[in-house]
Amino acid sequence: MPVEDIWSDFFNVDLILSELQINSMINDLVEIGCGYGTFTIPSSKQITGKLYTFDIEKDMVDIVKQKITNERIDNVIPEQRDILIQTTGLASDSIDYVMLFNILHHDSPIDFLTEAYRILKPKGKIGILHWRSDILTPRGPDLSIRPNPVQILQWIDKSKFKLDKNPVVIEPYHYGLVISKL
Repeated sequence: MPVEDIWSDFFNVDLILSELQINSMINDLVEIGCGYGTFTIPSSKQITGKLYTFDIEKDMVDIVKQKITNERIDNVIPEQRDILIQTTGLASDSIDYVMLFNILHHDSPIDFLTEAYRILKPKGKIGILHWRSDILTPRGPDLSIRPNPVQILQWIDKSKFKLDKNPVVIEPYHYGLVISKL
């Protein structure tokens, strides 16, 4: 990860949250891969319940903990955890929304979708954001491993999810889509 000041310049956070339907209609939200809290802090101010955020890196979780302390945010629960090995530890059918932002280039993207499905309430949503694979970007994983929207839609089990929002380019470097649990 680059330094935080550079990292945050890659995202129009308000536009991303709006496009991916993160708003006061959401009670409890899960974020898998919090990083610097780029989306954690603003999302926590949009939702009405708890935001459970996970990262495999202790340093990232510590940064988010410091931010929520500094901003006196009391609805964020950060945890260092490898959710592919340990799951989120949350109850099945308990969460309204899961954020899978810039993470589906991982070796096991289906495993992220499987855990999201498990914890989502019926009609719960997954917001997917990823670096575009059709252009060069100043950061992000190698172009060869970035999933494009067509690939992601192929990974989605149509017996478990439906497409809520078609893929949309979110300038300058990302695209997003929203699916919901049947």
